Amino acid sequence: MTQVKEKYTQQQELIAKFSNALGNPVRVSILQLLSKQSCCYHGDMADELPIANSTLSQHLKVLKEAGLIQGEITPPKTKYCINKENWNLAKGLLMGFFD
Repeated sequence: MTQVKEKYTQQQELIAKFSNALGNPVRVSILQLLSKQSCCYHGDMADELPIANSTLSQHLKVLKEAGLIQGEITPPKTKYCINKENWNLAKGLLMGFFD
């Protein structure tokens, strides 16, 4: 029986996941906005960014799925903040990748 080789390392998978999330200027803007404060409500971000509310929701979803942000739903509002643990992991992986 032949052994199946892993195609990519966990580190490669994580770098790709984080890079994909950072691959859009709107998402970079969201992360910059969130990095300047402890948390921010969806509606406040919609006021700051030049995009439709539904578009903002899609970008937040991508960032959340990548683990770079986390959201707390307190109806009728959703508050988002940087996931510091994954943010630090992403920084370390990307810095190491470029070194």
